[in-house]
Amino acid sequence: MVQLGYTMMTEQAGPRDLVEHVVGAERAGFDFSVTSDHYSPWLDAQGHAPYAWSVLGAAAQATERIPLMTYVTCPTTRYHPAVVAQKAATVHLLSEGRFRLGLGSGENLNEHVAGGGWPPVATRLERFEEAVGIIRALLDGAELDHHGPHFEVRGARLWDLPDTPPPIGVAVSGPRSCALAGRLADLVIATEPDRGLLEAFDREGGAGKPRVGQLPVCYDPDREAAVARAHEQFRWFGNGWKVNAELPGTAGFAGATQFVRPEDVARSIPCGDDVGAFVDAVRPYADAGFDEIALIQIGGAHQQPFLDWAERTLLPALRDAL
Repeated sequence: MVQLGYTMMTEQAGPRDLVEHVVGAERAGFDFSVTSDHYSPWLDAQGHAPYAWSVLGAAAQATERIPLMTYVTCPTTRYHPAVVAQKAATVHLLSEGRFRLGLGSGENLNEHVAGGGWPPVATRLERFEEAVGIIRALLDGAELDHHGPHFEVRGARLWDLPDTPPPIGVAVSGPRSCALAGRLADLVIATEPDRGLLEAFDREGGAGKPRVGQLPVCYDPDREAAVARAHEQFRWFGNGWKVNAELPGTAGFAGATQFVRPEDVARSIPCGDDVGAFVDAVRPYADAGFDEIALIQIGGAHQQPFLDWAERTLLPALRDAL
């Protein structure tokens, strides 16, 4: 059975609200949750970017059942991989084993704040592979000295370790990241219903491992209001990750999406309260082979109405259809 997840979207709500939202998602019956990890929103209209790891710590204490996961953290620039390993171990302990560490090679939007420039894709993936190795070694209990091409680790050891390390997920968008994920990950992460990505992951060693997808939706009884909100806050989503990974700030995303129309957004994001349209948007992920699908409700101030509708209408319809 496909598992249905809820996204704590740090770009559109403050920290206290995010915790309240995931508590509501647990109450509504979502099977798992994921959390973005941003230093900046994509567009000014979203308006938020609290520190995701503090939110996760609070969420671990405020919830009882729902699994937590980063979707995703970049362990190469803003964060040193040894620090990411410590954070992951701590959240796994706080949540009593409910945490999964989702990792990705990052976006310039968030990572440029640490300085040092934004390297080309090949270099980013080299750094990412080295970082994942460091994280896994520390989570496995190693006392680590590492002298690599991109990272230095001296006498690192995690003093508070869970009995079982959190599973590591890797985000994919093309052949190189799929090959890396197949070798290194316990699960794969993607944001488009592309069967080819999952097949590439399987060929590289990922067969039988969980695969987690994500898509935005915009519930509102007033469909025009939903379309307007999706356009205002999520018109960047259609750029594709080759573009989204490179732009350095909200002004860049505003410029790159200045000609995107509301009707363009409405063709790719289900808007309104027609449950059939939401089911039709989610189904391609299940058909592609995703066994976990996380939804993003667009608009930080519109979470509780969505959660109420999801509990009453959307989740039962999706479970019947998928």
